[in-house]
Amino acid sequence: MPHPVIDARSVRLALGKGTARVEILKGVDLNVGSGEAVALLGPSGSGKSSLMAILSGLERADEGHVHVTGLDFTKLDEDALAAARRGRIGIILQAFHLLPTMTALENVAVPLELSGDDQAFERARAELAAVGLGHRLDHYPAQLSGGEQQRVAIARAMAPRPALIFADEPTGNLDTATGRTIMDLLFNRQRETGSTLLVITHDPALAARCSRIVEMHDGLIIADKIAA
Repeated sequence: MPHPVIDARSVRLALGKGTARVEILKGVDLNVGSGEAVALLGPSGSGKSSLMAILSGLERADEGHVHVTGLDFTKLDEDALAAARRGRIGIILQAFHLLPTMTALENVAVPLELSGDDQAFERARAELAAVGLGHRLDHYPAQLSGGEQQRVAIARAMAPRPALIFADEPTGNLDTATGRTIMDLLFNRQRETGSTLLVITHDPALAARCSRIVEMHDGLIIADKIAA
């Protein structure tokens, strides 16, 4: 196993109280090494997105040990978690979450600029060119297709060169052909940058492109295997 980027042990999460309390994660163990591409599979309600939220620092576990990119997330407050994500973790969702009043270039550059990168716009231009959008820099999200918007989201996530990328159903809002192109792009960028990739998906074909397949059911990991 390469140097671990994710080391999660006995992770538990529940929502609600009393008779309304529902256990979402029931003691999850997961270790992901540097440079791996891991698919997280499971039916709706199995806990995939909740686990990703905890590993990305967007949600807190009720119990357990969570080390991500060398930091102990269980000991960080909200401000420290936000600082820990910055530059270390990229997140790509099926809802693109682009700011409608900003151009493609601004959507990628402004987060870099806010984090103190004095080369933000130069880096954003290079990253958009890398995803095939060098000719669409000045277009607003409403002027872009769904596939183009997801490319901007990928560029935004990859631009800081994070150690870890989370992608939650990143092709869920795209047609099959566009989705395949986006996944080609995402895996290529992941290999080029040496980042670690964790993809939540329902698509077995997409999962097979990863080096490992982790299956969840009812709040537990039930299988962890090398992809064929």
